[in-house]
Amino acid sequence: MAKQGAKLDWPSRYQQLLKISKQPLIQEFYSSAINDLSMPISDVPMVALDFETTGLNFDGDDIVSVGLVPFNAKRIFCKYSKHWIVQPRQKLAEESIVIHGITHSEVSEAPDFSSIMEPLLAALKGKVIVVHFAPIERHFLYQALQARLGEGLEFAVIDTLDLETRALKAKQGLLGRLFNSKLDSVRLADSRIRYSLPAYQNHNALNDAIATAELLQAQLAYHYRSDTPLGELLI
Repeated sequence: MAKQGAKLDWPSRYQQLLKISKQPLIQEFYSSAINDLSMPISDVPMVALDFETTGLNFDGDDIVSVGLVPFNAKRIFCKYSKHWIVQPRQKLAEESIVIHGITHSEVSEAPDFSSIMEPLLAALKGKVIVVHFAPIERHFLYQALQARLGEGLEFAVIDTLDLETRALKAKQGLLGRLFNSKLDSVRLADSRIRYSLPAYQNHNALNDAIATAELLQAQLAYHYRSDTPLGELLI
């Protein structure tokens, strides 16, 4: 699985993964991946993705809800957004209920993640995935598919947390780095404040997906050109 922060040659990696993949759903994702890293970011179709989970242990915890919304550098297509609640493989911890607000009764009536795999991967196919803090979506999606299909999924992302860290380090400058001055928070809500974006209810998967899409649009407008190549933003 790709390491967080590693700069991979994603077009080559997708071709390698396609050759060894045995699952049609995953093969379709790899075969439709955007491979032109010189594509201007203004032309790139994207989809913001967010998960709520039972906890942060990639191996022991599971996905509780999935939110996504397709968008590009100028528009967010809310009419095509998706939000699913799914039943995790273990009991909900009370502390996780406090965070995401999804109750025992809701998950007891929800389907298994396997029921949404096809529409989820169809919504991600042919687009660049955008997240805030890549390890969550990368690891949890990999593990969820691995548990049900015997095969995980690797994918490139634009990580708005990574972009915000880059922007803050650039603002910090050489002196700030020499004196090890502390960077401001790069949490989703705190990052949005810096661009005067409105506050949303946190820890709802669809709200957070829309919030991430809006944050990326603001970051692109403030820090990048419309012809910035996709490869400069991917990790």
